[in-house]
Order: sequence, then C-alpha cells, then structure tokens
Amino acid sequence: MSEKKGRVLRFGVYELDTEAEQLRKNGLTIRLQPQPYRLLTLLALGAGRVVTRDEIRAALWKGDTFVDFDQGVNFAVKQVREALDDEADRSLYIQTVPKRGYRFVAPVEVVTAGAPVRPGTTDLRLHKALWANIVELRLAEESRRKRRRTMTAAIVVITAVVVAALLLMRLF
Repeated sequence: MSEKKGRVLRFGVYELDTEAEQLRKNGLTIRLQPQPYRLLTLLALGAGRVVTRDEIRAALWKGDTFVDFDQGVNFAVKQVREALDDEADRSLYIQTVPKRGYRFVAPVEVVTAGAPVRPGTTDLRLHKALWANIVELRLAEESRRKRRRTMTAAIVVITAVVVAALLLMRLF
C-alpha cells in the first residue's frame, strides 16, 4: 500500500493518522488491530472507488501466507465497521459491493502535517462538516430507536404482569 507518512485522513468524526498508525474519534484513540488498520487505510485512501477483495487480500497478507482469505477479509471488515460504529445494512462509511469488494463512501480529507491551508478548501471543509452532522444525526436516530424498543419491551412486560396479576386475583 502506498501510504505516505505524516498524513491524516479525516472523515466524519474520525481521523486516521498514518504516521502514528492510529484511528481517533473526536481526538480519542480507538484500538484497532494491524490488519483492520491497514484495511481502513486502504479503503479511506481509495474513497469513492471499489476496492476489490483481491486488492484487500494483497494488502493484508503476504503471498506465502496460508489462511482462509475470505473469512479473514470478512473478519477485518467486521472489525473496521465495529471501530467506526458502522452497520453493513445502514452504512455511513463502508459499502459492500456484492461479489466485488468494498467502497469507502464518506468524504475523506487528506491533511499533510504542517501543510498550509490552500484556497478553495472551504467547500471541502463544509462538506466534511455536513457529513459529520449526518453521522451525528444517524447515531442519534439509532439511539432513539433503541430507547423506543426498550420502552416498548418494558410496556409489554408490565402489561403482561398486570394481566397475570388480575387473572390470579380472579382465581383466588
């Protein structure tokens, strides 16, 4: 993989620091094993294009490595999705392209350490800010959905307990 040192890849609320080999969310480091880190870097550097399973295989394993590549790729993608709080069916970052590979769908801003701000980067910054807001809205929506499910389950349980108590009172 041709990743250059000293670059930071920014997308949503995340930063992928290629020099420190770290993923950060809002400045906090997220633990990521070496293979999922390399996979995330490969996908983020190729944002918008399909990265084939063969490209992933070549980037994650040497030619003399004997493993079940499909299972390994699936596991690495799963770990990256978990690190990004991403879901395959409602993806904000990694889109599965059936039978071909994966596409990084979030806009990525590549920042070189110490690079001056170029004219015309306002649109990119605005795009990044909008994407971060979309991510926050989706996460808030998912949180509301989980609370709603919990409340519904609690109401069902309470109703069942009340009905059971009323039936027991009638019997005695």
